[in-house]
Amino acid sequence: MFGPHLTLDCYGCDRQRISDINFIYRFLDDLPTRIGMTKITQPYVFEYRGKVPEDWGLSGIVLIAESHISMHTFVEKGYVGVDIFSCKDFDTVPVEKMIAELLGAKSYDRDLLFRGRHFPRNEKVLEGIVQRQRSKSAKTKVPPSA
Repeated sequence: MFGPHLTLDCYGCDRQRISDINFIYRFLDDLPTRIGMTKITQPYVFEYRGKVPEDWGLSGIVLIAESHISMHTFVEKGYVGVDIFSCKDFDTVPVEKMIAELLGAKSYDRDLLFRGRHFPRNEKVLEGIVQRQRSKSAKTKVPPSA
């Protein structure tokens, strides 16, 4: 597979936080490091006001070497949707709990997809990784006791 895609639907979020463009920027700026990813751009965050006045909110994205993290807030509804797509596997449970806590969510739903089930990996690269791991294991084995 290519990697996990975690989506969170956060409800009852802290409206002061999710309406603050600086909070959303810092959230997206800090999150990649906090979850072991590599940020390659600064976050892009903007306010959206459309035809339905109560659906206003903030949207943002940060590109990471592993893919992207995005979020959309609906302030009047206390709702935030968060997506983390990564080609690097990560432990989703602590990440989703941390995000819910940071947003002040009273509850959340999660979905986890595994993208690119047939993504063509470079077999030569994988073979090299396996050989290096075997070499490391052979060097670090403890000799049997006499």
